[in-house]
Amino acid sequence: MTEIFAHRGYSSLFAENTMSAFYEAEKAGADGLELDVQLTKDGELVVIHDEKVNRTTSGNGFVKDFLFKDIRKLNANKKGLKKETIPSLIEVLEWMQTNTLLCNIELKNGLLAYEGMEEKVIELIQNYGLTDRIIISSFNHYSIVHCYRLASEIETAPLFLEGLFMPWVYAQSIRAKGIHPKYSTLSDEIITRTMENEIAVRPYTVNNDADLHRLFRLNCTSVITDDPVKALRIRKQYEKRP
Repeated sequence: MTEIFAHRGYSSLFAENTMSAFYEAEKAGADGLELDVQLTKDGELVVIHDEKVNRTTSGNGFVKDFLFKDIRKLNANKKGLKKETIPSLIEVLEWMQTNTLLCNIELKNGLLAYEGMEEKVIELIQNYGLTDRIIISSFNHYSIVHCYRLASEIETAPLFLEGLFMPWVYAQSIRAKGIHPKYSTLSDEIITRTMENEIAVRPYTVNNDADLHRLFRLNCTSVITDDPVKALRIRKQYEKRP
């Protein structure tokens, strides 16, 4: 059965990459979360997508220029009435010990080289005993190879925007157990052949009904979506009845 990962949490209804978005994704019945991490000036891992805080918070400037105590003062819920703080990765992993969710941690180090980010993320995953529930992904494929070398027991998956030739061969060459492609770049045949070669396929960001139907019909490994409730409703149509 295709797993449903809530992209930045239940982000179609709640402020992205906030604890509320994660709580609501779990309540809705998602199988997992997708979230993004960056490093603050004092080396704390925080959950936020953009390199700058401008779009999603009440502040301005680069994440890397904020001390953790200062970035926590920002409101990460610009549209809603309830104030939300930017979560630390520690906060999310502590909460994950109370549930059975999977989690895709995307390292946001494609534009900025966050020194030591891989080591910090892996140490936390190991400390919280979550090595079998986490997938590390990044557009920086050197970074995920580094993660594999640091901790081969944690699954890695390259993110990419364009269609790759025989993506399962590429994944195998960098010891990744999955690929996270843009959903529109893969034909049905490539999805099927990749999975036949024992490489998981988790396309992002799948929000359109027709695209969800297509991927559930193919029994794709997972979908990463902003709206887990819609995805769950559509997936029900493909669940085998006894």
